[in-house]
Amino acid sequence: MCLINFCFQAQEQYKLVIAANRDEFFNRPTKPAHYWEDQPVILAGRDLEKMGTWLGVTKTGRIAALTNFRDPAEHTAGKRSRGEIVQAFLTGAELPETFMDNLQRQKDDYPGFNLLAGTADELWYYNNKSDCKEKIAPGVHSLSNAFLNSPWPKSEKGKAYLEECLHRAEGRPADCLFSFLQDGRQAPDEELPHTGVSLDWERRLSPLFINSEGYGTRSSTVVLVDRRNRVFFAERTYVQGTLSGEASFQFAVEPF
Repeated sequence: MCLINFCFQAQEQYKLVIAANRDEFFNRPTKPAHYWEDQPVILAGRDLEKMGTWLGVTKTGRIAALTNFRDPAEHTAGKRSRGEIVQAFLTGAELPETFMDNLQRQKDDYPGFNLLAGTADELWYYNNKSDCKEKIAPGVHSLSNAFLNSPWPKSEKGKAYLEECLHRAEGRPADCLFSFLQDGRQAPDEELPHTGVSLDWERRLSPLFINSEGYGTRSSTVVLVDRRNRVFFAERTYVQGTLSGEASFQFAVEPF
């Protein structure tokens, strides 16, 4: 997952709105969103290489999503898969702050990551590179491959798009959200971050929707949790920039 735009406790109809893109190598095997056979509490896509996930929800209202922290100089050999972090939170029962306190003690076991975890009523953020943990404040936020609300062009554009969709879309804004997630325009060179990759790769990675040689946006996900605790979860999957599948799920959050 490389871009998560979300509105938390700042919209009249919805407690939480998430519009996210997962970027990955095209040859990495992945299963689209589904209720997992071995962990039926989880609704999420699944990375079939490490068997974890990048974004998921449960029927009891637990929500977690993760992005990689971009650091091309980082040594990742021998480290654990970041996707297991999302899975662990979704299958557990710890409060999000407690989960992150425990995760801090294992932060060096994983390559750099950003984690959002909690519920539509209480959401937390943790980054293992800075060891920053914070409770999410109400508002519109964006998370890419730096820190929460780092002003990368795609993050700033994502927040603006999200606010526009919530302002003008009547009823359920899913179509509007999916539409902006397909924006493939590159950012101007003068606005690009400097993350240690080449200028060519900074350009390729700058759009909300990436379609590059061997690597790009594999799926887009929209999650809506309304004021009555009803969840709408939809995913669109892509093969080299072309829509290949779509699925949606709806349920009411069950009490613990």
